[in-house]
Amino acid sequence: MNIATSQNRFQKINLLTIVLLFVLILAGGVVRSTGSGMGCPDWPKCFGRYIPPTSSSDLPDDYKQKYVNGRLAKNQRFAKTLDVFGFSDLATRLRQDRSILVPEEFNAAKTWTEYVNRLIGAIVGLFLFLTAVYAFSYWRNSKRIAILSILNLILVGFQAWLGSIVVSSNLVAWIVTVHMLLALAILAIAIGTYHLAKVYGKPMLKISPIIHVVTLLTLILSIVQIAFGTEVREKIDAVAVRLSGYRDGWVNSAGQIFFQHRDVALLVLFANVALYALIRKHFSRHSIQQQLMSFTFLIIMLQIVIGIVLSYLSLPPFAQVLHIVLASLLFGSQFYLMLNLYQSAKVSEVHQ
Repeated sequence: MNIATSQNRFQKINLLTIVLLFVLILAGGVVRSTGSGMGCPDWPKCFGRYIPPTSSSDLPDDYKQKYVNGRLAKNQRFAKTLDVFGFSDLATRLRQDRSILVPEEFNAAKTWTEYVNRLIGAIVGLFLFLTAVYAFSYWRNSKRIAILSILNLILVGFQAWLGSIVVSSNLVAWIVTVHMLLALAILAIAIGTYHLAKVYGKPMLKISPIIHVVTLLTLILSIVQIAFGTEVREKIDAVAVRLSGYRDGWVNSAGQIFFQHRDVALLVLFANVALYALIRKHFSRHSIQQQLMSFTFLIIMLQIVIGIVLSYLSLPPFAQVLHIVLASLLFGSQFYLMLNLYQSAKVSEVHQ
């Protein structure tokens, strides 16, 4: 296989990997909104099987205690890791958390929801591996593509382990946020390697530095907004335990973080309006930059609608899933825009 064929295959596999990453984020959102994280109490198998059971009658009588013991052992190992990195207080709280000892009842729907999520994760891992293999076709002239592809393969392995900790530790505060931000990092690297391959050999664009600054600030605001949104979800999870069955009170009990999340959403909107004005001034309507900005605004409008639905309709699960996926799409669009402001994959018409 010649280099040109390998490079072409790399671009196709990388693009498919990006699509699969969004599908994985969707699957993770479904798992989170349906509370299916403990549908498979062990990892990487599910109830000790490659194909999970469909009925509790297929499980041994002592399965609950067996997996509580496994969960407890995993958390003890994680607590030791936290001690090593100086998070002794968090390690102590994890060791003293009695809720970890409460066994989960078998639920076939939740088990298969989590199982499908894991299958998609395994497929993503396979495609990231193939991406890393074909990335070496660029090694001679663009080592960054290969290095970043290998890094992403390592990160997705770490993300899988962290996901198991998220579940076994009862969604310990900040771990869920780190899990989401790491997912964005993996997505960003995949988009970055795809872009590097598409613009290979093309000249840099010369545009006003203010556009770069505003684009970067807008992207940072979106990341902060996603982090706040994850923390809101953590608060909601804690409130839901106390107010089980009373969804109307969940949002009002989330505290100050909910209002910070809402306020940053307004900043994201205003920043994107300013960025759109700059993009429209410097690029033609048919350029990839304006197309990306139009897509970004569509996502923002949809996010506003979903945010209203979440606030006033007691957090329906379907809206939670859409909110997560749209936030990821917004991040991806803004990140790809930022890359195309430095070097475009297409011939862009820049207004003089």
